[in-house]
Amino acid sequence: MKVITTIVLLLIAITTTLNAQDFQGIATYKTHRDIDIKMDSTKVNDAMQAQMIEMMKKGFQKTYNLTFDKSSSLYQQEEELDKPQVGGSGFSMSFGGGGTDMFYKNIQSQSYVDQKETMGKKFLVKDSISKIEWKLESENKYIGEYLCFKATYTKQVPKMKSISFSSNSNADEDEENKEEKEPEMEDRIISAWYTPQIPVSNGPGKYQGLPGLILEVHDGKLTIICSRIVINPEEKIEIVEPSKGKEVNQKEYDDIMEKKSKEMMERYAPRKGSKSGNHVEIIIGG
Repeated sequence: MKVITTIVLLLIAITTTLNAQDFQGIATYKTHRDIDIKMDSTKVNDAMQAQMIEMMKKGFQKTYNLTFDKSSSLYQQEEELDKPQVGGSGFSMSFGGGGTDMFYKNIQSQSYVDQKETMGKKFLVKDSISKIEWKLESENKYIGEYLCFKATYTKQVPKMKSISFSSNSNADEDEENKEEKEPEMEDRIISAWYTPQIPVSNGPGKYQGLPGLILEVHDGKLTIICSRIVINPEEKIEIVEPSKGKEVNQKEYDDIMEKKSKEMMERYAPRKGSKSGNHVEIIIGG
């Protein structure tokens, strides 16, 4: 009760002050994702494997800016030089340098627009914001100068699985036994830290719905941490809804991506009769 009372008092005091001005801000977030890789190849030693894992981790480290006001926001990755290409033994992966992808949220209309370029094609995903059933916890800590409180919620996600790229004598048998199966689901607890000192019900990406700006998120293997905040910058911010790309809703986009993923897996699947022993397994999920 004491924690909730503190939050309410902070909200009343700060909101009263901010309502008297044209409230805007820019929050910078750093993200990273844990990666698990298993390799079984006579051509990839332990040192090379460790180097590839480290390069992949760096490839997934990104910086985003969230520009926001009381009712809307725009989340976009900072432009940067192209990340290094990771490859070896017939397997490669490259990392782009950010650019046109933008995620726009309108808190008043509870809608979002996700402009993204995937596999060389631009999409404009328009849909409603899903309500998050947050549980306000009693824990608190400072992130920089901001007093933050913890909130959690539970969602169902597909169980962690592995994608295996291999060439071996069992390839034909694996192909024959392959069946379409519904993914197994499991519960995941997502935690976030928000500050009532910035009273906007917003945050990075699709995270929102708390009585203050979300500064930190832990969602499975994904971590997002705010590193810098500027409130009411000297140059006025203009938040514009993205408008480029083929317009689809979220389900339509997910169906397209699922189809493309299956096509890619089939393209890189081992050829019948191949006897090579190279094997690369990537554990994904979170």
